[in-house]
Amino acid sequence: MAESSKYPNLDAESAPFSSEASLPTVNKRFVVLYTLAFMSTILLFLAPMLGTLALKINALVGLEQAPNNLALVAGLGAVLAIFANPFFGMLSDRTTLPFGRRRTWMLIGLVGGSFGVLVVALAPSIPFVLLGWCVAQVGFNALMAAIAAVLPDQVPPSQRGSVAGILGVCVPIASVIAAGLIALFSANQLAMFMVPCGLAGVFIVLFAVVLKDSRDSVPARLSVKTIAGAFYLSPRTHPDFAWVFASRFLLVLAYSFLSTFLAYFLLAQLRSAERDVPGQILLGTMIQSAVVVVASVTGGKLSDWTGRRKAFVVAASVVYGIGMFAIALAADLTMFLVAMGIAGLGFGIYLAVDLALVVDVLPKDDQAATRLGILNIASALPSSIAPALAPAILLIAGGSYSALYTVAGVSALLGAAAVLPVRGAR
Repeated sequence: MAESSKYPNLDAESAPFSSEASLPTVNKRFVVLYTLAFMSTILLFLAPMLGTLALKINALVGLEQAPNNLALVAGLGAVLAIFANPFFGMLSDRTTLPFGRRRTWMLIGLVGGSFGVLVVALAPSIPFVLLGWCVAQVGFNALMAAIAAVLPDQVPPSQRGSVAGILGVCVPIASVIAAGLIALFSANQLAMFMVPCGLAGVFIVLFAVVLKDSRDSVPARLSVKTIAGAFYLSPRTHPDFAWVFASRFLLVLAYSFLSTFLAYFLLAQLRSAERDVPGQILLGTMIQSAVVVVASVTGGKLSDWTGRRKAFVVAASVVYGIGMFAIALAADLTMFLVAMGIAGLGFGIYLAVDLALVVDVLPKDDQAATRLGILNIASALPSSIAPALAPAILLIAGGSYSALYTVAGVSALLGAAAVLPVRGAR
């Protein structure tokens, strides 16, 4: 049988909803194109958060006022993301356009989010930075809601660990690309913001064009209950989903402390020169990413081979917590880089297996994007809470970033504990 007829993913129309048992094995072409598009989506989020947004704000108001202004911008943007992801996930599930329910929102999100980034890049003051970042968050979360739903739509359970492991590699690779682009275009602020959008857009559009998307042919009538359902799923009815939500929230909170305030940690704690910060972020990101790549691919395959998810997520969260404690103790750049490697080991395994665990505990219906949108609140909410909490933690601790990353380590350990009660996956 020819490969094009054996695998329907990119070469034939998908049914609006297929049971997990009926999903065929996905081929390499699907995995490659999906991975490139997913990685590009991650790049759109990471490039601003890894440094460009912080450096833009620092250039406008100076280092003393920058943390509070960054907290305002990142926090309000994240609040919008909390609502945007599940809302656009619901719209994606209900879309009946011939263009497709996933493809439509991938392209709308890409264009809208990139416009918001352009506003940030050209902003003459903090209010314009805030406006642009909010637009970017709404757009990119619409894109993420649609592209994340492709995994449960088309990948069978027997391959989810492996495919999720490959998707997990997207975060470290996108981090290296983002940090590299920031360093390369540090002298050109407009290019520093917009080149990642252009590069990511190429692969997202390519995947959107070739994907033979499905559509909801007979959506239920839109009601207040339907809209509310995009933001809430009963913990009593779906306890496993609730525990996975809590675990992801706590781990991502730890990650948000690290990524959002990394530039200020280097400036204040290690006393790095501002001109050296982009290069140091790139070096630390490369070391972390190299470990993440190996850990993610290996962890995903081992998870599929053993049929276990929980043990890997618990171990990954604990290791990540140790990495945060190591960063808290770092007194020089070398110690910081070693700590980033430790964090990378935990984060790599987590990225692979958590996504597979998430899909395994999703309610079995045709609302994958809606359900993933609810779960993605656990990814978006920490991005709002971390910038709000960090100034208070720093104030109480006398400006000590060691205290901030100690809190991050505790959060990761609590995330490990939260996944233990899950019963619907081993």
